[in-house]
Formats: sequence, structure tokens, C-alpha cells
Amino acid sequence: MHSASPETPGLATAGARSPAVATNNGAIFTGDTTIQAPLVLPAPADVPAPHGMHNLPRPVGHRFVGRSAEMATLEEALGPRNERAATHVVTQAMSGLGGIGKSTLALHFAHTHRTGYTAVWWIDAETPETIAGSLAQLTIRAHPGTNTSGVPSAVLAEWALAWLDSHPGWLLVFDNATHPDHLAPYLARLTSGDHLITSRLTYGWHDLAATPLHLDVLTPTAATSLLYQLTGSDPSSEATAAQELADELGYLPLALEQAGAYIRRTRNTYSAYLHRLRTQTARMLNTPGNGDPHSITIARTWSVTLDTIAERDPLAVHLLRVMAWLAPHDIPRDLLKGIADEPDADTDALALLNDFSMITLTESTTAVHRLVQALARTPDPKDPHRSDTAISQAQSTAATLIQDALPDDPETSTAGWPRWRTLLPHIDAYLTHTHPETDTAETDGILYSASQFLRGQGQLSQATQYAQRSVTTSARLNGEDHPDTLISRNHLASAYESAGDLGRAIP
Repeated sequence: MHSASPETPGLATAGARSPAVATNNGAIFTGDTTIQAPLVLPAPADVPAPHGMHNLPRPVGHRFVGRSAEMATLEEALGPRNERAATHVVTQAMSGLGGIGKSTLALHFAHTHRTGYTAVWWIDAETPETIAGSLAQLTIRAHPGTNTSGVPSAVLAEWALAWLDSHPGWLLVFDNATHPDHLAPYLARLTSGDHLITSRLTYGWHDLAATPLHLDVLTPTAATSLLYQLTGSDPSSEATAAQELADELGYLPLALEQAGAYIRRTRNTYSAYLHRLRTQTARMLNTPGNGDPHSITIARTWSVTLDTIAERDPLAVHLLRVMAWLAPHDIPRDLLKGIADEPDADTDALALLNDFSMITLTESTTAVHRLVQALARTPDPKDPHRSDTAISQAQSTAATLIQDALPDDPETSTAGWPRWRTLLPHIDAYLTHTHPETDTAETDGILYSASQFLRGQGQLSQATQYAQRSVTTSARLNGEDHPDTLISRNHLASAYESAGDLGRAIP
């Protein structure tokens, strides 16, 4: 005798403890126990694409600026009207320094063209597990009202891949990919849609048929415009200070957003923020603009990258700290040759830093963003990469590398003058970043030799500044009457004489 269950319409039982199965998403009720039967999802091809299905984060709250050329590149490669997407996968990768705006650009593209795609799905690509989890969410979205909690993420992700393959014309955004190998299994499965990848890695994307697009910082005009938008201030208000702040932040989008939000929230000024940035660098780069302690900051963004780099090669992190004491651009690679004990270890370390977009590498030079340098020079007891000891060691190493690279006879040996001109920006940067009271014998040697070269080149103002600092340093280290101090005084007098300042030239 069968009777209907009054509590659950549609369930049928036979006897006191017989199972009841009906429209219960795989649950079997036996009286005292509920047994979850395996959920069988419908064939992916039979499930239509919900209109406008997407899981995109909200777009940025300010007007998108400064990326029109990069946006045009994405639209040419990935536009939903691209005929290639109807027959096979089109993959576009974007790389760049953390905070350069890769995710922001990807999000802007996805929102702009969302209605032109069958579906648009944002995937956290940091690990294989997060990729599978994001794809599993697509399956869940395609089955509203179905309890999929008992289905493993891998099974749900597999269904999502089959669904995508049977519904061409989609866009998948793999955000913050940490290695091409994590994406390869998924990209190999799909045959008709677009992939947009963001990553700090610069290598490996060609193997996935991805055309790399490397993002650089914003232009000065775009960076200043972004600051005005974020602060909500009148462009005529503190225009010079806004431009100086944008320059100090190296036109880096995340740094600009962090500063702009902070200025707006605290009702502060550009000049006040600039002063704090220069005097409290570590604090300001680690302070969320919106006050949320969980928000992304420049310091946290780069710390995660440095953790990964340090695991692979600690020398690379030390090398970055050393370069922090030099000028940000055109650092000669041969200047860094003496930093490692093993032959060519510096080459591998530089390549690793370049792989993660922490530097820009050419055959003969390297470059580092000025904020990366500022952070790497600033001690932070909470950051293992920026201990007092590590930073002091890097400063000392930078001085040694510079001194060892100085050509002999700076005033008369013309063969060495091109090398001097290459080194001068790095000498000036090193001396700017170090306090005279911390000058060592190596620093004194750099000051004296650089002053000689500058005097011979007729750059007398800087020559006398360096000569005066050399005298002060030698007197502190060796005493007023030490021969080295007397030689430095004699050179200072000659520099004053060359400048026509006879009153100072003759004590």
C-alpha cells in the first residue's frame, strides 16, 4: 500500500521505513536517515546560455583613463565580432608589474563588450584549485535551484568546460595567473571562444598561442587626470603638487588609486600626502586609501611576488635591494656582475626578476620602478625582505659595485669618460638616498673621484658639492689633519678656483 508523504509532496514511500524518491535533487529519505544519491546533471549541450550570464566584479568607480591604445589592441584581438572566435580559441595575455592595471583593463574590456558574448566569466587563476573553483561556479550559475553542494568542484568544472565547448562565443578572463602550466589543460580543451589572461609573468605565454601585451605605467597627463578624479578636487587646485605626486608615484595606477582614495577620505592635500610619502614611505605604501585593512596596497602586492621570487632564488631579492640605491633607469648590467659568487648567477637572478615584471631587462641594461626601489630601501620589521640588516648590506654592496666600476684618471683619461657619463646618474642617486653622516670610506672615494670628473667636465656646481661632502666625510672618518683629508681639501679649493670663487678657494 503506497501513501503520499504529507510533509513533502511528491515523495512516495512503501512501508514504515521504505525510501521515498522524487523531485528532491537526489535525496533519498528512509525515515531515520537521508541518503544523498549522486546528482546527475543534464547534458551541457541541452542547457541554454542564460541571457547575459557573467560574474564580473563591479567596474571601477572612476572614469577609465590612459589605456586607449591597449584597449584598441585587445579589441582588435578579442572583439566578440572577431570571426576567428567562432571557429577556434583566441588567447590574449597581458603582463606587467603588480599594480600596473592589468585587471582593471581586463575588467573594463569585459564590461564594455559583455553583451557581445554568449557568456563572460571571471576566473581567479592564482592556483589550479582557484581555477577549478571558478569554473565550478559557472556550472552552479547555469543550474539555478539545483543543490550542487555534494558534487566535487572538479566534476562541476568539467561540466563547465563541456558547456563552454557547446556554446561558442564566450569570454573567459583568467585573472592573476601565476604560471602558464596552470592554464594549459583548460585552454587545450576549448575550441570556440576568447581567453584573456592577466599575469605578472612575462614568459611562457607564446607556448599557449597567446600574444603578449606588456603594460607600462600611465602617461603623466593620464596619471594626473586619474588623481583629480579619485580625489574629486578641482584640477586648478594644487596643480603643481598633483603633478609632483603623480611623478613621485611613478605614474603607477594602483599607487595613484591608493593615494587618491586616501586624500579624499582624509580631506588631505596633494602636497601633504607627498610630504608623508617622502618621509614615511613604508607606512604610506602600506596604508589602504579607503581605510579597509584588508584592501590591496602596493606593499602587500609586491610582498607576495617577492615571497615567490625568494623561494626560487634569494639572490634575486638581494639584487633588487641593491638596485634600489641606483637610478631607476639604464642600470648597466655589467655593474651588477660582482654581486654573486657563482659565475653568471646574476644573469639568472635578473631573468627571474624580469619574469615577474619587477624589473625591465634589455641586453645591456635594466630598469626598476621608482616605487619598487623606494619600498626596497625602506626597512619594515614585518617584512622579511626588508630587514635593517638586509637593507644595510644592499646599500654597502651598491657602494662597492660603484667604486669598483669607476674608471681611473677621471680628469685626463678620455677613454673612461663614456663610462663616467653612464655611471653618474647612479652615483647621484646613491648619494641622494644616503645620509652624509652614514658615508663610508667607499662613499668618500666615490665622492672624490666623481668630483674630479665633474670638475674636468665643467660641471662645477655639482663638483664642489661632492668635494665638500668628501672633505666632511674624510675629516669624520680620518681626522682633520689626515693626508686624505688634506688632499680632499686641496681638491675642494681647486674646484672653487675653477668656479671663480677665490674667496673659498683660499682659506
